[in-house]
Amino acid sequence: MTRIQETFATLKQQNKKALIPYIMAGDPNPAITVDLMHDLVAHGADIIEIGLPFSDPMADGSVISLAGERALTNGTSTRQAVQMVGQFRKTNTTTPVLLMGYLNPVEIIGYDDFLNLCEANGVDGLLLVDLPPNETDESVSAKLADKEINQIFLLAPTTQSERRKAVLKHGSGFIYYVSVKGVTGSKALDTDEVARQVQAIKADTDLPICVGFGIRDGESAKAVAKFADGVIVGSELVRHFADVGDDLAKIEQAKANILAKMDELRAAIDER
Repeated sequence: MTRIQETFATLKQQNKKALIPYIMAGDPNPAITVDLMHDLVAHGADIIEIGLPFSDPMADGSVISLAGERALTNGTSTRQAVQMVGQFRKTNTTTPVLLMGYLNPVEIIGYDDFLNLCEANGVDGLLLVDLPPNETDESVSAKLADKEINQIFLLAPTTQSERRKAVLKHGSGFIYYVSVKGVTGSKALDTDEVARQVQAIKADTDLPICVGFGIRDGESAKAVAKFADGVIVGSELVRHFADVGDDLAKIEQAKANILAKMDELRAAIDER
């Protein structure tokens, strides 16, 4: 059983839902990422999602895209981002870490070398936005299983039936349901419709369903946690680093704002 699977099993026994914060590796600078990961755990994170900086992030809105630009400007590479997980693992061996990114940097490293790098640094899950699930052959799935790395896929309101079947066949750990049509940071969240979609997916899989995109406060997180197994929040956290630059005081204030938002989200989810 992987760390992600163990986490959801434990949460189910406790009648709790997962809080999964997203941050961009290396944003606003590489020096703060690992410490921030530990802070997120201290403020209620069950799983951490780490963005891999990329210059053309098709699924990301402006908040996440700009975070990736800041990370790249400060020299954060894909390898360095993965190695940050390894640094985190030196003192935290229990909290699952999921990487979210795009195929191009992985292909430059080489798929096998990238998976070995992930295994060596304690990565638990991999979500490559532009990797079609029907192109995930059995050999890749076997390699991931051997390394105890779950392969996470996105399902959206517009997902066609064939892709949906492939996601449910090849996905593991949990299903990431995109709650709105659009990119990360979208605000038009219809919780009733999302609830219907999640229940339909649950009828076809035993995998946990986690909902992301469009969740920005305790109220929306609480509403989603009533029917989903986990709540994923990214843009609402990452936006605090938008204008801090190299100002240490501003960076510390941004971190404090992020952790305050984590406290709000954790309390709301647990009160559902």
